[in-house]
Amino acid sequence: MQSIYIYGASGHGLVVAEIAQVCGYSKTIFIDDGDNNYPTFEDIKHARNIPIAFGIGSNKIRKKLFEKVDGYGFDIATLVHPSATVSSSATIAKGTVIMPNVVINAESHIGFGTILNTSSVIEHENNIADFVHISPNATLAGEVSIKKCTHIGIGSNIIQGVTVGENCIIGAGSVVIRDIENNKLCFGNPCKVIEDIQ
Repeated sequence: MQSIYIYGASGHGLVVAEIAQVCGYSKTIFIDDGDNNYPTFEDIKHARNIPIAFGIGSNKIRKKLFEKVDGYGFDIATLVHPSATVSSSATIAKGTVIMPNVVINAESHIGFGTILNTSSVIEHENNIADFVHISPNATLAGEVSIKKCTHIGIGSNIIQGVTVGENCIIGAGSVVIRDIENNKLCFGNPCKVIEDIQ
């Protein structure tokens, strides 16, 4: 029986656990540091024979916990749902979770601990940095760059060659037609900066 820890017992964690199961893990064990009945990381931190996947939607929290888990020497799993279409020339760093019906096209790179959510499309030559979350049905055209810890909202579209900076939030349904600087909350069609993120 091949077991895996799922760090985070929220709804997102439930989805990640199901992906782990279809990827061949027969036993999923939730761990969570919240006020609940699940074991915490402290409870399992010496049981490094079982890999860990992350069921945490928050980019900043996922980054912090990824670095902690990596520091303890755990095997951090990469999970790719079998319905996803991934180019043989794409690269995917460890700790990423790729959900059902995702498309990743030629020469795209996906960084550490990233979430590519259901039916998102990553076109050719994208560069998706570490701890990014691409929400369901978001579409990124060719040669798009998304910097670390940025969240692209559900159903958003980003045109060819655009760069979105670090620690940004792109609101649901936005159409991004120009570059966005670091630390911006943006929304709309066309997408506009609403405020700075501290």
